[in-house]
Amino acid sequence: MMRRALDVVVALLGLLLLSPLLLVIAVAVRIDSPGPVFFRQTRIGRHGVPFRIHKFRSMTDRPVEVAALQLTVGVDARITRIGHWLRRHRLDELPQLIDVLLGKMSLVGPRPEVPRYVALYPQDLRAKVLSVRPGITDPASLQFRDENAMLARAADPEREYIDKVMPIKLRLSAEYVDHASLASDVRVIAQTIKVLLLGR
Repeated sequence: MMRRALDVVVALLGLLLLSPLLLVIAVAVRIDSPGPVFFRQTRIGRHGVPFRIHKFRSMTDRPVEVAALQLTVGVDARITRIGHWLRRHRLDELPQLIDVLLGKMSLVGPRPEVPRYVALYPQDLRAKVLSVRPGITDPASLQFRDENAMLARAADPEREYIDKVMPIKLRLSAEYVDHASLASDVRVIAQTIKVLLLGR
């Protein structure tokens, strides 16, 4: 109950205090390239229920093949000019405060994945990781904050993600679920702010 209260209060205050910045970003996204302000994609939420995540659109609004790679790797040609800046500073994630208010996400929790990769989770870890609301940040996303650049160096980025990155992320997410508390969430939020502001 306390953690949900923290989610609601911080998300509401964040949206209110950041509203000028959010408006500027929204205008910049629309001016930079044709298409909607928000990028919405189906992710798997708590108890395996799909939901549509909100992000500022950082890529060109063009159709992609269903079987296309669902990872962003290195200098992706689809990323717009403003998109590079948003991604570098993680500002494209700010609209997820809306998902927190709606109860689809928490401030802290395992990052929500697309159905394609959740289908590959081992059953025991799948049940545990999906037992809580997904989050905007978590220990795994902090550890793999340079994931895109790392995958860009791989001969097969998706195979590298599935075979090497995803198992570590799942382990870290399971450890988070086992020890999650209001205090641990505050620590993760503080670490995330430190990374965003100081780059470490």
